[in-house]
This record gives sequence, C-alpha cells and structure tokens, in this order.
Amino acid sequence: EHHHTVRYRLLETIRQYGRERLTASGTQTRTQHRHRDYYRDLVARADRAWFGPDQVMWFNRLRIEHGNIRAALDYCLAVPGEVDSGLAIASALRFYWIAAGLLHEGRRWFEALLGTDAASPDARAAALCVHARLAVLQSDFTAAEPMLEESRALARRLDEPVIVAQCQYVAGLAALIRHDLDGAVRLLEDSLVRHRELPYPKGIVNSLMYLATAYSLLGRSKEAVALFDECVRYCEAQNDHWFRSYTLSVLGIEIWRQGDLRRAAELEQEAIRLKQPFDDRLGIALCVEVLAWIAADEGDPKRAARLLGALREIWRSVGGPPFGYLAEYREQCETAIRDRLGGPRYEELFREGCELSVGQATAYALREGRPEAAPLTSAKPEPSPLTRRETEVARLIAEGKSNKEIAAALVVAQRTAEGHVERILHKLGFSSRAQIAAWVSELDHEAPESTSRDA
Repeated sequence: EHHHTVRYRLLETIRQYGRERLTASGTQTRTQHRHRDYYRDLVARADRAWFGPDQVMWFNRLRIEHGNIRAALDYCLAVPGEVDSGLAIASALRFYWIAAGLLHEGRRWFEALLGTDAASPDARAAALCVHARLAVLQSDFTAAEPMLEESRALARRLDEPVIVAQCQYVAGLAALIRHDLDGAVRLLEDSLVRHRELPYPKGIVNSLMYLATAYSLLGRSKEAVALFDECVRYCEAQNDHWFRSYTLSVLGIEIWRQGDLRRAAELEQEAIRLKQPFDDRLGIALCVEVLAWIAADEGDPKRAARLLGALREIWRSVGGPPFGYLAEYREQCETAIRDRLGGPRYEELFREGCELSVGQATAYALREGRPEAAPLTSAKPEPSPLTRRETEVARLIAEGKSNKEIAAALVVAQRTAEGHVERILHKLGFSSRAQIAAWVSELDHEAPESTSRDA
C-alpha cells in the first residue's frame, strides 16, 4: 500500500525473466518506447500542476514512480535519438529534484544526457537552465555560470522568453547566495518583470520570494515585507504548500531581524509543517537554523546548540548549506552560544543534536519532541527506515563492496543495485557510503526491536 492505493511489484528474478521474454518476443523496443512516453507525459503533468492544490499528491506520485522514471531516463540515454525526451523528463522534474532532496541525482542525469551532444537547441536551452539551478543550490557557481550563459544565448536566439526569464532568476539566486546583494536585486527585479509579463506564476513567486530576501538583507524592510505578503497571498490563492513554505521561512528571518522573536518562530514552524509532506530537507534545514538563532536570542543556548547539532546532519544529506548570505548570522549565533555555555558544554549539547534523526530534529524544532529537561541520548532508537533488501545492501556497502559487486552478490542488475544505494542514502539522510557503513555498525549494537522492517 502506498498512500491509500495498492501497487504491484515483481521479485527481481521474475523481472529479469520477464525482460528476457520481452526481448525474445521482438517487442522490447516498442514497449520501452511506450513506457517512456507514459512517464514523459506523467512528469509534464506534474510540472504543470506543481503550483496548485494537487501539489502534495503529485509529489507523492513522483516519489512512488521514481524507479519507473529512472528506467525511462535510462532508455533515453541508451537509445539513439531519445536525448531530447530524456532532457524533457529531467527538466520537468525541476521542483521534484529540489523538494525530494535529490540534487545530486538530478545533476547526474543532466550531465549524462547533455554530455551526449545530441540534444536539439531548444531542449538543451531548457535543460541547461534547470541544471544550473541545481548547481547553484549546491553552491557550485563555477559549473552554473557557463551553463546559464549558454542557456540564455540559446533562448534569445530561439525566442524563448520563459527560459530567458528563468535564467535571470537563477543568476539572481546565485548572486544572492554569494552575498552580491546589489547584483541580486538587479537580476531578480528583471526576472520579476519578465515573469509578470509572460505571465509565469511559478517564476513570479520564486522571484518575489528572493527579491524580498535581498531587500531584507539590504535593510529595505518595508519593501521586503510588502513583497513577502504579496507572495504569501499568491500562494494561498493557489492552495500551494511548497512555495509558501519557503516564503514563510525567509519572511521569518526578516521578522527575526526586526526583533519579533515569537512571530518569527511561529512562521518558521508553520513553514516546517508545510514542508513535512515533501520531506524537504533543504527547506527544513533553513527553518531549523533560524529557530536556533531565535533560541539563542530568547536566552535558551542549550536548545540553540542542540538545533545547530541537528542541523549538521541535515546539511550533510543535501550537500552542505547553500544559503551563503546567511553565513554571518550562523557564525554570530554559534559564537554567542559558545561564549554563553563554554566550549565543552557547547560541544556536548551539539553532539546530542547530531544524534537526532531528521524526524527527531524536526519534532524538536516544532517543540513536539522530548521535554527540554530530558536527556536526548536516553531515547530508545527509532526502527530502521530501510526495507529488508535495503538493509542487506547497506551491509554489503559496509563490507566495502562496489555497486557492481553488490549487483553480483544479489544477482541483480547493476542499475537496480545503484537504485538501492540511492534510496538508502536518501532515507538515512546521508551523502556518503562511509556514513552508511558507520550506521550499519551502530545498528548491530542496537536492541532487536530496532532491526529493519520487511518491504
């Protein structure tokens, strides 16, 4: 059962047997082509509906279909003449890659598809802009800049105003993250004008949100709040969750800077609740960080230290903190609570935060977790989030086996093994195989009730 629906799956050996029979029948290529067409249409519909009341439903649908989407992308890579379709699929998933915390995977698909040099100019222009956006969110500006330049040049030559407007937005976001506030304002103001003229609602709310952030950081609070309020109203009118959550989180920073700690905390906690259906770790991390600053200002350095510790593990799962324009606040918070608590006590509380899972950290940030006085390390370990097969793969990783060796050991295709590894990394909130190995070591010392559940 998945979200009140029932789906079927095949044992790996039966799936491989079915593929052999399909190949023998001579209809494999036609069937794969129809499969690709179905999922290209599915992700296109999800992209069109992303800003609206069915957003969470579409996100869950894409999550469930992730394996099929990978198979469709694999087909586009393997078959000559299908690169444009692959880029269309990867580009339509622009918000899914971010919301699902799959920036690494999204970039890998773009790199593979664009690396074939077989894309048409229009498909390449759109894909380069989305690829650059993912790179910017990982603070990989060296990679993003040439992609934006090429995308913008192609879009202008092809008369694609939506892509030009999106390039301006991504460039403005990059300037903001790099703390080039004047450059960010110039680019994001242009982006907002272009998106309003189209009109392109998703581009409007993105531009409003980060232009307001740039105004806020420049001390233009009145203008910032006016844009934040407009963005929230825009999102509420569409019954949107995801864009609204980001708007509330950055509005919370402005309200915190104005000194209204209670309202700022309420905004950050509301943003977290909106993000929870997506398991949006990038967005949740931003909210948790701001709540740490608020706790420090409220005179609760213990809570602030724990939140900063919890934050470290969440950042690791998404590739590091991308919000460079907030670095000054981050450093000020850490220095203040270190001075207040003393180095050893700060490190102790920080480590307690590090031991929290993403779910526990989120509950703690929402004040729905343990009482403040209870020692965090005394809680019973949570059950493993992995299925039985994923736990088996995790143990093979801990033994130092490569994906190819794992596939051979389990008698599955290498792509299947790679899919298991990707899911394990995401479920555990990790970014490396070494972290999986350490987790397996800890699992072996836990009580029997915390062993993995069946698929």
